[in-house]
Amino acid sequence: MIEFLSGLGRSGLHWLAVLGRASAFLFRVLLAQDAVVRRFRLTLAEIYSVGVRSMLIIMVSGLFVGMVLGYQGYITLVNFGAAEALGGVVALSLVRELGPVVTALLFAGRAGSALTAEIGLMKTTEQLSAMEMMAVDPYRRVFAPRFFAGFLSMPLLAALFSAVGVMGGYIVGVGLLGVDSGSYFSQMQAVTDWHEDVMSGVIKSIVFGFVVTWIAVFQGFDAEPTSEGISRATTQTVVVSALAVLGLDFILTGLMFGDM
Repeated sequence: MIEFLSGLGRSGLHWLAVLGRASAFLFRVLLAQDAVVRRFRLTLAEIYSVGVRSMLIIMVSGLFVGMVLGYQGYITLVNFGAAEALGGVVALSLVRELGPVVTALLFAGRAGSALTAEIGLMKTTEQLSAMEMMAVDPYRRVFAPRFFAGFLSMPLLAALFSAVGVMGGYIVGVGLLGVDSGSYFSQMQAVTDWHEDVMSGVIKSIVFGFVVTWIAVFQGFDAEPTSEGISRATTQTVVVSALAVLGLDFILTGLMFGDM
């Protein structure tokens, strides 16, 4: 029993130490955000790397998720004679939950792991130390542009996911199952509220983008300078980001739509 409690205490202290280092790292990165404007070309290059190059997987995933929602929603609604409400069901599911959450999970797996591996490799090959030797601040040159790029790209990718998902539901519901096109879009407009539904999804995507990018960049910075350390850090980025996204989704949903 004592060994179990001591192990639990060591694990808790370890994670508290990691959280402390991550918070200090985030503070220094936020202080270096002026470099985002000064070196805007570098920031654009990072936006292209983490955002534009993630568009394909986001669009394909959004299309198939929307198609599955359209098919499953139709099967359920037709039993109640409410097949015309399919557009509202698809839109609310995507805008409120699936758009931000699935996009964040895909973003963590594709862009987050790439950021961690890239920064971890720079640390392993002592490129970060070389920058400091040349009086170049790695927080301004490396970390801040990547952090801002991920933070900006995530909400845009979530909006793209939801838009493509709505079209996927339209393809299945209207094109294959015979739902009226006018009813599909009119129901979508009738039940989707800009402030309660759309803005809640935007807020979620902003929070997820901030947290996932923070985790990815910090894991690369904190990785052990070995090939095994980079591999472990990349895995931790995906796992910790997924748990953080799902946990934050529950908290934000309770705050926005519940009585928390």
